[in-house]
Amino acid sequence: MNFAFRGKRLSGLLTVVPANEASFLEEMKNFNFPINRSLKLKEVMGYDRHRLVEAGVCVSDLAVHGLRHLFARSLLDPQEIDALILVTQSPDHLMPPTSSIIQGRLALKQDMFCLDVNQGCAGFVIGLIQAFLLLEQPAVGKVVLINADVLSRKTSPKDRNSYPLIGDAASIAVIERGDTDSTVHANLKMDGTRNEALMIPAGGLRMPSTAATAVLEDVGDHNLRAKDHLRMDGSAVFNFVQTEVPPMIGELLAAANLAVDAVDWFLFHQPNRFMLRKLAEKMQVPPAKMPNNIVERFGNSSGVTIPMAIVANLSERLGAERFTVCLAGFGVGLTWGSMLLSLGPLGFCESTDYPNATNEQRNHG
Repeated sequence: MNFAFRGKRLSGLLTVVPANEASFLEEMKNFNFPINRSLKLKEVMGYDRHRLVEAGVCVSDLAVHGLRHLFARSLLDPQEIDALILVTQSPDHLMPPTSSIIQGRLALKQDMFCLDVNQGCAGFVIGLIQAFLLLEQPAVGKVVLINADVLSRKTSPKDRNSYPLIGDAASIAVIERGDTDSTVHANLKMDGTRNEALMIPAGGLRMPSTAATAVLEDVGDHNLRAKDHLRMDGSAVFNFVQTEVPPMIGELLAAANLAVDAVDWFLFHQPNRFMLRKLAEKMQVPPAKMPNNIVERFGNSSGVTIPMAIVANLSERLGAERFTVCLAGFGVGLTWGSMLLSLGPLGFCESTDYPNATNEQRNHG
């Protein structure tokens, strides 16, 4: 499915990461695996360190902290928010929607649109598409898109295949109308027949969490996880990305009548360093144009790795410069989507830490 939008722009971007940082070298003792092989994985996959929320911290906590940061610095006026979209796979509750919780905690106006979107690795791209669609309505002038996940709370610390890569984070993007004449191109594809490649089996109504679903099991090669934990078929996901993403980007560039060389930056979801290097090679994109430095510094925070890549690599330039960028997300669903847009100058492009536990942080007021 192809999309095209005009007169709309991303005007500001904030990322929120937990101050709590864990090191792979320290965590290696949790895995029943030879140290030399773990160190090889560290080099190939990009394992190094990741940011993890502390016990009890939820998506709404990261989002509220980030929005308060923007309000306090007068970077965003709460009264101007007409729509709040939250993209997450780790909501605070099954019900009510976490977007409503965020709206309530911040006492935002009632005359607004709140929406939860259950999406993962392609979530930032999907959220932007939804935001642009909402801006087609005259009553909507400014959309806040929050992409956030705390999947470390649903990943086994004994699972060497998943836990070293997982990170927690949130992003807050401000989307509004702009006077730019450039067209935003996007496309999106889904294949639910491959839904089991990435999933958390228990916890929903199909398989409610019980004492039995919390029991750790040896799932092969001394990796331990429960049915309550994230499960990933690494080979299936790798093959999916290498097979489906390059033609998707080719179709996007063709729709925009652009060559690969005309794109300044390819800011993609970052599952791990190895996968992105192979993807850049297959697409014949210079490695320097496709940053892969997020997982090794922060971990894989699902769709939030895209805005994190923007902030980590371009924050010092986007205040004054404009770039042609290609965004792409791919994973759970299975879902894959991409977007080509002109990015910058931005009113803000920065990151803030969510502090470690204090009495104030435990107050959800």
